[in-house]
Amino acid sequence: MAHEHHEHHGPEWNKAAEAALTRAGEQWTAMRASIFDVLASFDKPASAYDIADAVSKAQGRRVAPNSVYRILDLFVNANLARRVESANAYLANSHPDCIHDCIFLVCDQCGQTTHIDNDTITGSVRSAASGAGFTPVRPVIEVRGRCADCAASVQD
Repeated sequence: MAHEHHEHHGPEWNKAAEAALTRAGEQWTAMRASIFDVLASFDKPASAYDIADAVSKAQGRRVAPNSVYRILDLFVNANLARRVESANAYLANSHPDCIHDCIFLVCDQCGQTTHIDNDTITGSVRSAASGAGFTPVRPVIEVRGRCADCAASVQD
């Protein structure tokens, strides 16, 4: 079963991210805002190195990937970003007010990653883990394959 949520865009997205981080007891600093802006500008999962390069160019000074990793970890914990484990990359969460487990569809050809919600599937994964005596904290579900565009280009 999928659920509905409000997708944020543009300045509204930044305000929602700032509010979520503040609710998590953290400050919305200029550096965190810069990293979020850059992360939100990517249309595919971005690595900390990609983000550090983009922020460095925008600020005209070097920003270390280690600093970016720390902020991205904070963003993941505050639900501002999602980590695509298999790619060691991140996506900005366009609905930081909605806390749920995600399913990622990752295209092996172009790298496009689609986020879908299905509480029935993720609930079943949590139940199976609990049934095995395991306490799930953050299920990671990624499906590797081809997106519709890449699949269509193969058939052409």
